[in-house]
Amino acid sequence: MTVAAAPLAVGACTAGPKSVTKRAEAAPPSVAVTPADRTRDVPISAEVGTKVSNGKVTAVKLTDDKGNAVPAQPREDGSGWVPDRPLANSRTYTAEVTATGDSGRTATQKTTFTTMAKSTKPAVTSELYFRPNQTYGTAMPVVLGFDPPIPKEARADVQRRLFVKTDPPQPGTWSWVADGKQAEYRAPDRWKPGTKISVRSALQGLPIGKEAIGDSDRVASAKVGRQVTLDIDNETKQMTVYQDGKVLKKIPVSLGKPSTPTSSGNMVIMEKHEHTTFDTRGEPNGGYVVDVDDAQRLTWGGEFIHSAPWSEGDQGSTNVSHGCTNVSATAADWLMGFTQVGDLVTVKGTEVKLDQGNGFTAWNVGWDEFAKGSALPVPAGLKPTQSATPHPGAVAGGSSPAPAPSRSNSGG
Repeated sequence: MTVAAAPLAVGACTAGPKSVTKRAEAAPPSVAVTPADRTRDVPISAEVGTKVSNGKVTAVKLTDDKGNAVPAQPREDGSGWVPDRPLANSRTYTAEVTATGDSGRTATQKTTFTTMAKSTKPAVTSELYFRPNQTYGTAMPVVLGFDPPIPKEARADVQRRLFVKTDPPQPGTWSWVADGKQAEYRAPDRWKPGTKISVRSALQGLPIGKEAIGDSDRVASAKVGRQVTLDIDNETKQMTVYQDGKVLKKIPVSLGKPSTPTSSGNMVIMEKHEHTTFDTRGEPNGGYVVDVDDAQRLTWGGEFIHSAPWSEGDQGSTNVSHGCTNVSATAADWLMGFTQVGDLVTVKGTEVKLDQGNGFTAWNVGWDEFAKGSALPVPAGLKPTQSATPHPGAVAGGSSPAPAPSRSNSGG
């Protein structure tokens, strides 16, 4: 049987579908801006919030209803621009934000909003314990006091309006004392000598909870001087003075007697007075009035280092004070001329421990514990470069009436 062969179709040399070789164009940028367009009753603490996709913000223009430019600074995380000063009440502002994408294409979003009339809510009084044009010790935290205290649910909003810049850069975090009366800022290590610190507490008009607003914008810039540490040991009744990690002087002391003990902990010199009066009438274990010279405050509760010529016979051997660190008139005069506000003072071996918030207590806990007090996330990479509990003399990092805290001039 003969089988006829069918013709075979071969497609090896035929052309298939054309391949797509043109690359997809980069998506254009988009930008969302807050406050939303035509929003009214905006707090005067408002900032221009920006959220960008497929690009980054390259220009922000903020003007008032008279066409005047309103200077503003970007947040480090790029989430918004903060006006240099609080906005005015009952005024209209226009923000124009431009974003640029990887392809070079741009997108612009515009919003116009009106601020609220002057608020009738009570203002939270804030006090910035960081004065302009000063030279501080390397342990000086930036401290804010509040009256009434800031409730937990409002602390993140307040903290977002607290700005600290350092040159050279030494990033840190804010930490809240448990009762909300005080917030403190420091870096993991003590400041490097020569550091310049600029602070802005931008709280004016800020809604704080549902019932209050912030009282004022406060700014200050200062610098850091040499590193000095005072190490006070109850066992030896001696104060050791360090400069840049080296022992400079030893001074005999008399601390608080058992009924009025001195606090043990890491403190900071808060203020200095050539002459002051301790008045303890109406206080427990008090009832006296005495004038003292060369007094350096360590706590809100009234612990000072000061001249005590009446106890010079006990200094170096016996505790006889009402909680203060007594030194001789000669030593007190020398200390006043040598120390700086912001110098670290460590007291050890006494009957009681220093309470957090009783003074500038940012160094009274380790970094991890301090960072837990932040109301906002703390970058994981922020860690001390030295041991958690260094010797007080170690060189860190490589080298007015108080409205909120209870403040006493008890002394003794």
